[in-house]
Amino acid sequence: MLPHLSPAHASALRERFRETGYTPDGVRALLGGAAHDALTRGEPEPAARATRDGGELGTLVRMLLLESTEPETAVTAALGDVDPLVSGGLLHRTPDGLRAALDIRPYGESGGDAGSAGDGDPGADWWVVSDLDTPAARQDRDHVTGVGGASLSLAAATVRRRTGSVLDLGTGCGVQALHASRHARRVVGTDLAPRAIALAGMSCLLSDVEVDLREGPWFSPVAGERFDQIVSNPPFVPGPARVDYVYRDSGQAGDTALAALLADLPGLLNPGGIAQMLGSWLHVRGHDWPDRVRSWIPPGCDAWVLQRETVDPAMHVGTWQRDAGLVPSSPEARAQAATWLDWMESENVEGVGFGFLLLRRHASPGIEPTVVVEDLPGELTDGLGPEMAGWLDRTTWLRDNSRDDDLLGARLRLAPEALLERASVANDPDVDGWRALQTTVRRWGTPSWEHDVDDVAASLLAGCRGDLPLSELVALLSYAHDRPADTLIGAMLPAVRELVRHGLLLPVDGWDLDPATARPET
Repeated sequence: MLPHLSPAHASALRERFRETGYTPDGVRALLGGAAHDALTRGEPEPAARATRDGGELGTLVRMLLLESTEPETAVTAALGDVDPLVSGGLLHRTPDGLRAALDIRPYGESGGDAGSAGDGDPGADWWVVSDLDTPAARQDRDHVTGVGGASLSLAAATVRRRTGSVLDLGTGCGVQALHASRHARRVVGTDLAPRAIALAGMSCLLSDVEVDLREGPWFSPVAGERFDQIVSNPPFVPGPARVDYVYRDSGQAGDTALAALLADLPGLLNPGGIAQMLGSWLHVRGHDWPDRVRSWIPPGCDAWVLQRETVDPAMHVGTWQRDAGLVPSSPEARAQAATWLDWMESENVEGVGFGFLLLRRHASPGIEPTVVVEDLPGELTDGLGPEMAGWLDRTTWLRDNSRDDDLLGARLRLAPEALLERASVANDPDVDGWRALQTTVRRWGTPSWEHDVDDVAASLLAGCRGDLPLSELVALLSYAHDRPADTLIGAMLPAVRELVRHGLLLPVDGWDLDPATARPET
């Protein structure tokens, strides 16, 4: 029987959570910074010690987050009538007391859940329900994962703008749907697994969030419908065509499922709609990986693919075996790894990439698409949501100003976080003092886009203060450096476009963004 909870019992449980302080802020306050950080790292003992004098909240933290068995009298004092929670599959009754049958953790307003790192959506208190994160539980084929690193990364990368409808494809425990409820009038979540739909429904019910949840594979539950935004953390782990775990394995070999998903997305998007997802792709010997991924982008769509990291086949297999709770040295895991690595060898796989995909369906036909596939520079220290939104807006602006005359007439300003870095070397026998090697303009923060520039381009960037059009700045540089203006224009405009695309140069005219719609005002 699938876990279940009536609306009345869910409402009562939510109120008890709030009254006892079983919220993101309440749990942090009880544990303190060091113990909370330890719990985030998967080290429960400091958290257990911090709950000793925690009263009812301490009881809930130990039972629901630390998987301890607690006396039924203490749990009843904290939650009231526990019989509906036992019959609904949320708690187990044992001779020693009550213990959690599911992972139920606060998540949201204070910037992350109670046991994982990451920022939550400000202004909301939610409770996310998933299967327990134990080695035995993770062996279940229909295991529903909780709020992990992947779901936090996707949530932080998602564009948050007021919109009409959002589809959470492969909703799992429902965390992306919860986030979507903050900026969409209507949210639909789908999943192949009945257990995932049941647990996502419980997450939404406990969090008092309305989401239309539907069971079925891929897009079949929403056939014939269109959405303004789609978010998805699909089963993207490349490997042989099999399904060991529903949450990660598509049943299709390699990265063919991701390619097929991208091809189908435009049919589910309203004109101007966007889709964002996590994905993984193969680096195949003799093939350029950006060209492989670029070939999957359907016509009539802008796309931005950011590769966050690349790992070798052995690392890829070992990582996902440990994620599933397997011990890589066990006979079972070694046999599985041998099959997996044999398949990769037969497919000439040299590595596996992982990253973010952003797709936008054009609002009208005949628009020349912008498709960019690139590596994400530096460590990912901040969420990519604002950067994704900015990329969409800057791409639109560049398309609207695609002619050289349009760009030359624009006033641009250097981004506040732009830095100019110069690298030089000393002790060169042919040069007194330092010999310049490289000059780079770079954005401070995440992502740290950088572009090599020469002295003339550095002077141009210094002059981009938003008060003069680009044509006048080029004329001044032409005079100062004694170079023909046409030569400078031919050399600089392609670079300027890339600097705009990466947010190092920002348009001034028509670029005061409404934070809710984030579309350039006209």
